[in-house]
Amino acid sequence: MTAHRPPARPAAATSIQALQDLGLTAPADRAALEAVETAFRVRVSPEMLAVAAPGVQAQFLPDPRELQLRPEELADPIGDDAHRPVPGLTHRYPDRAILHATQTCEVYCRFCFRRETVGETGTLAEAEFDRVIAYLRETPAVREVIFTGGDPLSLSPRRLGAMLDRLETVETVELVRFHTRVPVVAPGKVTEALAEVLDRRLPVWLVLHVNHAEELTPAAGAALRRLNRAGVPLLSQTVLLKGVNAEAGVLEDLFRALLRHRVKPYYLHHPDLAKGTGHFRLTLAEGQAIMAALRGRLTGIGQPLYVLDIPGGHGKVPVGPGYLQPDGAGAWLVTDPQGRLHSYRDL
Repeated sequence: MTAHRPPARPAAATSIQALQDLGLTAPADRAALEAVETAFRVRVSPEMLAVAAPGVQAQFLPDPRELQLRPEELADPIGDDAHRPVPGLTHRYPDRAILHATQTCEVYCRFCFRRETVGETGTLAEAEFDRVIAYLRETPAVREVIFTGGDPLSLSPRRLGAMLDRLETVETVELVRFHTRVPVVAPGKVTEALAEVLDRRLPVWLVLHVNHAEELTPAAGAALRRLNRAGVPLLSQTVLLKGVNAEAGVLEDLFRALLRHRVKPYYLHHPDLAKGTGHFRLTLAEGQAIMAALRGRLTGIGQPLYVLDIPGGHGKVPVGPGYLQPDGAGAWLVTDPQGRLHSYRDL
């Protein structure tokens, strides 16, 4: 008897041709999509190619609308370059700094605020990392180092371990945080070797970038469980995206699924003003209304903080929804989760 073999998974698709061969883009869009590919890199992992949900495909498959640039869109919408004291490091807030460990990703998201720079170079060079360590030693106000990129978990456990070993020699660094999509888009890279590297004296937290419940495949669940067992606290970061998750019910499904995987929803980001991403954006008022709808139907531990990253590098701020307003007579009008108003006096 011949043993049954599961169908082979496709390799990562890194071109419009590969996506067309898989039947994932329309032949009539070929010329426009090739122009998109020239402007913004294309890469979709095998795991995400296998998920048919429109809310997942819209995040990764190129779209001719990316050629529609708007005047308000920026090459560096959150102002990384304005706060870069040494190559590979962004120091915007006093107590924390962002380490751009690599510019490589396992997928290139169509809404990414670094979409014009990711993929240009690979891993941060050793000499550049030396300068990062020197800066951190000279800047004791930095207590937290945030690994980003690109995607830092695209690096090997050996490389990550070496970087973490050196960070542990900087006595003023108290916390390390990783921002990553890897446990979802390439869960096979979350090996026991990687989990062992992250289980160390210096506290390591991980923020999972995930936007739709269908991204949480069984393989992703297994990867998150390996991180759980290594003692890595798990948070999530979601971007509010039209055509992906800009409905209270869709977000509720995502946040409930994350809680089942022991992941605390942390941030819900209003979409950044990245070039060619206008079709993903909604208004702040629409986002506030979605968050207000979630307040009455989802447990508090499943509620992320809805934030806007102010263009130009001025930092992120909560943007609502607002529940209190002055009543004009020295008290407050408070809106409950059902939209009813109540008077409250605090003095």
